Formats: sequence, structure tokens, C-alpha cells
Amino acid sequence: MTTFREVLRPSAWMYLIAAFMIPTTILVLAPFSLTLGIILSIVVYVAIVIPMVTTSPVITVTETELRVGKAHISRELIGAVSAYSGDYAVAARGTQLDARAWIFLRGWINPVVRVDITDSHDPTPYWLFSSRKPEELVAALRAR
Repeated sequence: MTTFREVLRPSAWMYLIAAFMIPTTILVLAPFSLTLGIILSIVVYVAIVIPMVTTSPVITVTETELRVGKAHISRELIGAVSAYSGDYAVAARGTQLDARAWIFLRGWINPVVRVDITDSHDPTPYWLFSSRKPEELVAALRAR
């Protein structure tokens, strides 16, 4: 049973940046055919947006495991869990980051969650990953 699920879709400004391809494509093709430029600009925009949406990673917490993108770990191996935002998130991603940590960061999502790993055979001390709902995720991981 899933207790938490979050899809890390791109922010609205990422779609706006992709939309800049529309006038660019029209300007490149307008000398040849304005109609072709308009049609291809829409095709190019859709070709950019569809992968952005369909390949968005998912964070899932079930009764037995934590899954972030393709990585997963048993909840039995999870220690302390912390949520960071603002300057604390910047520090967690920067000056306080352990080089051995497993990271899954998205530039358009500021808050991060740190999950300590208690497996003595795993050289990774913790996972650090982006989340738009860090408090809810931490609560789901702390609930047993």
C-alpha cells in the first residue's frame, strides 16, 4: 500500500522556456514558408514537452520501501529523516554535502529531504533528493 506519492514534474517556467522554441522555429522557417514554420514550431514544442512530462521521476513510500526514481531501499534500512528548505536546503546541497551521498536533485525544486542509511554494508551515508512536499514525505517515512 502506498502511503506517499509525488511526481517531480517540471515547474511552469520550464514550459515557458520550452515555449521559446515556438518563435525561434517560426523565425528560422518563415523565409521559406510561414505556414510550415507555425506547424513545425508546434511540433517542436510538443516534442519537447511530452518527454518532460512522461519522464518525470516519482517518489513513492510504501509500507516496505522508499522509491526515488529508479532507486529503492527497504524502510528497515532507513534511519533519521529530515526536510530542508530555503538556506538550509542550499547548504545541504552544497557546503554540507557528503561526496558519498546518493543525490537526486532537480534544479527547479528547492526543498530537499535527507534520509540516513543504516545499512553497515552500504558506503552511502544518506540519500538527498528534491521534493515539493518534504514535510509530508518525512511524516510518511516516520510513520511505521
